[in-house]
Amino acid sequence: MMSIVRTSPRTRVWTLPLQLLLFLALALPLAAQQRGFEPTDSYRLVSVGGVEVSPTGAFVSFQVTTVDEEANRSNQSIWLQELRNGRPVGEPVRFTDPTRNSSSPRWSPDGQVLSFSSRRGDEDGTVWFIRVGGPGGEAYRIDGVRSTPIWSPDGGRIAFVTEPESDDERADRRARRVAPDAITRALDPKRFDGHVVTQRRYKRDGSFEWVPHPAHRSKSQLFVVPSEGGEAVQLTELPYNVRQVEWSPDGSYFAFSADPDEDETPGPLPITAFYPTGSIWAVDADGGEPREVVELEGRQASPALSPDGRYLAFLHTPAWNAETEVMVVEVGRDGTPRGEPRSLTDGWDRTPGSPYWTPDSRAVRWVTTVNANTHVFEVPARGGEVRQVTAGDRALGFVSVSRDGRVMGYTSQDPARPGEVHVSDGHGRNEVQVTSFNDELLEEVSFQPAHRLAWRVADGTEVEGWVIPPVDHRPGESYPMIMSIHGGPHSVYRNSFSSMFQTLSGSGFYVFYVNPRGSTSYGNDFKHAIHGGWGLIDEEDFITGVEAALQAFPDIDPARLGVTGGSYGGFMTNWLTARTDLFAAGVTRASISSWDSLAKTTDSSLPHIQFDGASYENRELYRASSPISYVENVTAPTLIIHGEHDFRTPLGEGEMWYQALKKLGVPTEFVLYPRSAHGIREPWLAADVQERTRQWFVHWLME
Repeated sequence: MMSIVRTSPRTRVWTLPLQLLLFLALALPLAAQQRGFEPTDSYRLVSVGGVEVSPTGAFVSFQVTTVDEEANRSNQSIWLQELRNGRPVGEPVRFTDPTRNSSSPRWSPDGQVLSFSSRRGDEDGTVWFIRVGGPGGEAYRIDGVRSTPIWSPDGGRIAFVTEPESDDERADRRARRVAPDAITRALDPKRFDGHVVTQRRYKRDGSFEWVPHPAHRSKSQLFVVPSEGGEAVQLTELPYNVRQVEWSPDGSYFAFSADPDEDETPGPLPITAFYPTGSIWAVDADGGEPREVVELEGRQASPALSPDGRYLAFLHTPAWNAETEVMVVEVGRDGTPRGEPRSLTDGWDRTPGSPYWTPDSRAVRWVTTVNANTHVFEVPARGGEVRQVTAGDRALGFVSVSRDGRVMGYTSQDPARPGEVHVSDGHGRNEVQVTSFNDELLEEVSFQPAHRLAWRVADGTEVEGWVIPPVDHRPGESYPMIMSIHGGPHSVYRNSFSSMFQTLSGSGFYVFYVNPRGSTSYGNDFKHAIHGGWGLIDEEDFITGVEAALQAFPDIDPARLGVTGGSYGGFMTNWLTARTDLFAAGVTRASISSWDSLAKTTDSSLPHIQFDGASYENRELYRASSPISYVENVTAPTLIIHGEHDFRTPLGEGEMWYQALKKLGVPTEFVLYPRSAHGIREPWLAADVQERTRQWFVHWLME
């Protein structure tokens, strides 16, 4: 791959190996036979996930998601690949009924039984089991198991987490719509079918039902049932949810995470109410009073017990603006801590994922994204340097390891290749691709690679982005460019596949996407560099990024630049078209126009912490950071896309921008997607978003 390293907006270094030149020369005849990616091709993309290597390393199971275009839905099934000495034997096979959706594969400790979730008959979300190692047969139920199984180390018991069954709650749904502390009462309760809320969070994006009062919400608890089935025994009865359950290696107790402060308290909410909370707990496998194992300032989560049972690893986030750390503490046979927790990643300025142990209990591993690449990392349990285990400009996911640590399975993708399942040894070596679901599409369609571009802003911070050239690019010709902005802002563009980017490339556009300050995976200082100045600070990253792209790729036409993004990316699309004259067209999705209005209507904690208080406490900052304050400067024709049921950036934000542009005479269209929340998920509608985005930019930048 051609690499472009920029140390300043005016300096660039080009590296193009001779081997790559020869490869490109040989590949030209093939590329000429291929075409660009089109929105309808998204129906043919196959997604893989849920990778689970069996404990013995004899199989790897995974979930395959395909699109049924005619039915406008996605279908999931479980597939199985036999392994021998960590290498695939034969071809992968579909293991579950193709007419029924199946997901969440899990192995029994002996690798003889595979469980999965599937809707069959009149039952919803039921857990099924099927034998793999012995004689096969039909999938079967185990009496008492009501959610994803968590097998005991000896396979004799199955734990699971679910809400306790309650006939009263189901029988009185109407009563649950009314907050128990409400002052007003219905004139006639039988005639009132609305909702009365007194809590702050009464809606949740993605749910078409209002969220009931905390007193009316069932809390997930821990249950245990014999592996042959029977009556489930409820082990916890807490006023908050039990999560992230893990058996101790000897099966004597459970470690789990829980947050006693998960529900808001009555009265005014101080800014500290948005701070991270939660801790690690333990309970005996035969029941008893749960006990708090780890109590530190902030949030503790993701407990992981070492195979020898001596240590507990977990994630600790001391404050909302602090870096998450992997902590470890020595524990007794009942989970009681022996000594104080210590950090294993104190000098590592990145955010780790959920920890897990190597089989010898000598190291702790996790999966996380660092500078756009997602890989496995590890650190010695006694402390030391963090080491990257896997490598490459790509994004790994769903990492799973055999019990002896010799076989590792995962998905792998990059900007030019959709994800497929891979296996390797426990150190990431001798990697083999297991699946090739998208190979037929790869042979037909030209997927362009991404070229890294880095530059520095005024304070010396390095920012990076990537440029995908147009399909059938001809040097010396002029092409338009679309800059894409991710959501968050505390999110990140990874080295992963994007059908939207390939659609735009296939239509003749350069595509430029950026990880500005505020993005994760670049360290805590980088993540919080825009605190108290969203838009005001980070606009520099995009403006200088466009300048760097224009200098590095002279075929980009500076008069034909477009900008697009969703959520924070939609906010920044609005912002940049109002604050600069760089862009000749924009497409804004799930956008934000006014932080003042959003703070009063969103289901999230934004923007209170990031803006140092509520809007009435910091009115000038809210106004100065809102695109609507500068909307009169917009001249770029703008397509506005919004889900009708978006509770994260509510519909009014898009309406506000649309009405303002219409009154200003700026060419605009407003597309409202039904049955859609913050993300457009339905296959037909998701493909429609890509097509309308493509059409808008073609119309304003090419015709």
